[in-house]
Amino acid sequence: MNHPLCIAGPCSAESLEQLRATASQLREISFDYFRAGVWKPRTRPGTFEGHGEKALPWLNEIQREFGYKVAIEVASSQHVDLALKAGIDAFWIGARSVTNPFTVQEIAESLKGVDIPIFIKNPVNPDLKLWIGAVERIENATSATIHAIHRGFSVYEKLRYRNDPNWQIALDFKIERPDLNLICDPSHMGGSREYLFELCQIAMDLHFDGLHLEVHHEPSVAWTDAEQQVNGIQLQQLLSAIRFKDRNDNTTEQILELRQEIDILDEKILSILMERMKIAQKIGLIKSSQNSTIYQAKRWVDLKKRNIETANKLGLSEELVVQLLKLIHQEAIRIQASYAQEGDSNEITAGKFS
Repeated sequence: MNHPLCIAGPCSAESLEQLRATASQLREISFDYFRAGVWKPRTRPGTFEGHGEKALPWLNEIQREFGYKVAIEVASSQHVDLALKAGIDAFWIGARSVTNPFTVQEIAESLKGVDIPIFIKNPVNPDLKLWIGAVERIENATSATIHAIHRGFSVYEKLRYRNDPNWQIALDFKIERPDLNLICDPSHMGGSREYLFELCQIAMDLHFDGLHLEVHHEPSVAWTDAEQQVNGIQLQQLLSAIRFKDRNDNTTEQILELRQEIDILDEKILSILMERMKIAQKIGLIKSSQNSTIYQAKRWVDLKKRNIETANKLGLSEELVVQLLKLIHQEAIRIQASYAQEGDSNEITAGKFS
């Protein structure tokens, strides 16, 4: 791709007038697909779930009046059939649908023989295999061009963004499937327009192949996700501010040397981590022999507080340190739990045969 692919349009198709007003604001902007949600899978009932089939003729009008290609989300075979009859140009399969292989398979069956672009978002949970599996199900059904969309992952504990970017999973996807374009959806990832630029820039720096952005002619009155949408002028300013890097993989000698230093440091980090886990094993043995509880809340609170203070002094991201500590702590608990289970098993065996 010579330039990043761009998908832009409102979260929801609210009315023909709203679609026209938004499409009009995008006249001076170069983009590939005009997006709009027709069927809206909402977390809780009672909120706007889209106009459904009623909105499809509105998008046909946008096609005729502005010459835009239009894209919508499909979540069932019925959606696919109705959208195909309406002449919709491209589909995306949303995160909630991708999470369910049965839903993806149903959609795949209805796409047999269809040759229009299909965009597949990552699943709600951070599961690379589930994401790739969804791609493979669609590939097995159609020869259509497939793109992947990274919109972040749902987490219970919200830190900064609406959805955790977890860039590593996206990069792992790119390694597994370098043949597919990987698009970033910073609107759903950030959940707020204030994070759009930084997320777009990170995506471009990581060689993503495009952006999927929500645009509304008047975001403050949008029926859904108002806080994460921008108007046409704001979109133009955003795209102008992004630094689109050289997409060739020609790294300088200096960068290669720095990467070698990083590789050495990574090995040291892993060695230190191994030593820490060995100590966790010893503690696990002691706790098991003394019949002590594995998880001790005060110790965890003190450990987290002390390391956050150290991180702040060193200029490290608090978010990074907290996430790292959680992963290390979870692994230590897993190790110590295995010793506790061995102890319980030995007691049961001794009691049974004594």
